[in-house]
Amino acid sequence: MEKMRTTLLLGSFGALLLVATVGCKPEYPACDTDKDCKDKEFCVARKCQQCRNAGDCGEGRQCNAGRCDAIPGYCKDASQCAEGQICKSNRCQACTSDTQCPTGKLCMTGRCSVPQCTKDDNCAQDQECVHGLCVGSQKQPVVKKPPCDLESVYFGFDKSNLDSTATGLLAKNASCLKKTDMNVSLTGRADPRGTTEYNMALSDRRAQSAKDYLKHTGIAASRMSVVPRGALDATGTSESGWAKDRRVDSEWR
Repeated sequence: MEKMRTTLLLGSFGALLLVATVGCKPEYPACDTDKDCKDKEFCVARKCQQCRNAGDCGEGRQCNAGRCDAIPGYCKDASQCAEGQICKSNRCQACTSDTQCPTGKLCMTGRCSVPQCTKDDNCAQDQECVHGLCVGSQKQPVVKKPPCDLESVYFGFDKSNLDSTATGLLAKNASCLKKTDMNVSLTGRADPRGTTEYNMALSDRRAQSAKDYLKHTGIAASRMSVVPRGALDATGTSESGWAKDRRVDSEWR
């Protein structure tokens, strides 16, 4: 009878030991197996964590020290990126070429944008279209070069009619003018003798005589302007100098 009691006690003690052993579960996040962790967690080095590697995380997430974190700038398409960015290799980034942008947009300073222009005519007069943007024109203005020099013609004292020498020089000027579409100023001058008003009118008649002759040779009147200067620029102090003051200068403009 005594022997049976001991066995039962031992049996009871063994059961108690078994219960005690089964009840010693690690306290979270410590673990022995995956079963000790939360759903979709893993026991790694006796600690529960979300992932062991990137394969344990969903799309657009990476395993970082056992934690599934969002991948910075991750995208499936450009709609998930900031305005103007492209989605390349699942990353939002700046564009580098027009071919990466959707139809109707150009890659401008790293962003896909609708261009301001497609040709120079879309921009202001002093601008040009450079890769979709209207910018200050970089083109050098075209400066026309006269095909030849123009001769001055001279007049007698108090005269505004052309002599043979003057018509010969004007005929030469007309031939030169026909080689270009450039315009010309006909500046009439007078020597300093006479009143200011008289000399101004005389210089105007002289310039008009030159214009009429050039019109007769076929030069359009719209290409010529008459500029009377009177004696404003006269430098002569004797007849030899005054003779040079009485003239019409043909000048390109």
